Amino acid sequence: MLIITTGLRFPEGPVWLTDGSIALVEIERKTVTIVAPDGSQRILSRHLGGPNGMAVGPDGAFYVCNNGGFNWHEADGVIRPGLQPDDYVSGSIERVDPTTGAVTTLYDNCNGVKLRGPNDIVFDKHGGFYFTDLGKTRQRDRDMGGVFYARADGSFITEFAWPLLTPNGIGLSPDGSTLYAAETATARVWAFDLDGPGQLRRAKPAMPHGGRFVAGLGGYQMFDSLAIDAAGNICVATLVTGAVTVISPAGQILRVVRFADPMVTNICFGGTDLNRAFITLSGTGQLVAMDWVDGDWNIPGLKLNFER
Repeated sequence: MLIITTGLRFPEGPVWLTDGSIALVEIERKTVTIVAPDGSQRILSRHLGGPNGMAVGPDGAFYVCNNGGFNWHEADGVIRPGLQPDDYVSGSIERVDPTTGAVTTLYDNCNGVKLRGPNDIVFDKHGGFYFTDLGKTRQRDRDMGGVFYARADGSFITEFAWPLLTPNGIGLSPDGSTLYAAETATARVWAFDLDGPGQLRRAKPAMPHGGRFVAGLGGYQMFDSLAIDAAGNICVATLVTGAVTVISPAGQILRVVRFADPMVTNICFGGTDLNRAFITLSGTGQLVAMDWVDGDWNIPGLKLNFER
């Protein structure tokens, strides 16, 4: 494992850039930050609330899920997000200009219903995007979450799947026909079959949200964000145990890669052949890298639909 940089304030949403840099968010610091290959950091944009998941869109801009912010607490050198903050207003989807860092709000509601805690995002080949809304948790209650589909120009948004309990990571299969979403609190992965952009083909028999069960973990573990590899396996950041869990589309656990941080929150793939994984260790504020393809594992990451 190679430590790329340290001192980040709860990094998430890593995106590999073709110059070898990693763009990521720092949720607690409320920034989009560019980390150069030598580990140096440059703040691109500053946000209200809490920038969370991030992806590159068809125009080369960064699209950010803003979760609206958290209360934060830190103990034993590990920082963790908490409840909905007192100054919370709304969640949103934001566009960040990659040159100037200018931030534009694209969506803060769907058909008049406020977004609560947008978390993770993935673009399809048509230039639209799916995103999860995890919701917010308060002292005595929490929101139900869901998955939405929207266009990058701000002209259209629709509720795709509802309800889920703390939906977090999201990704598309290599052929674009299946959408995967991970729930944090339940440590479950769900699959949603697609009939077209933003069009759900409901499973039979269906859960209320229309998806089908893929896999879950036993014990006290939670899922965070995810990435898909070239074979279509779901690589899910796993909280508490501090790992990336690799799950086949059929639900078999294929690989567990552990790290010395209980808050492993996200993974992206980079390098010429997408053989390197970049992982955010959010509790200790680190971005690390490792050669994902090794002697007994020869599956690189999946190329995303858009990059910069």
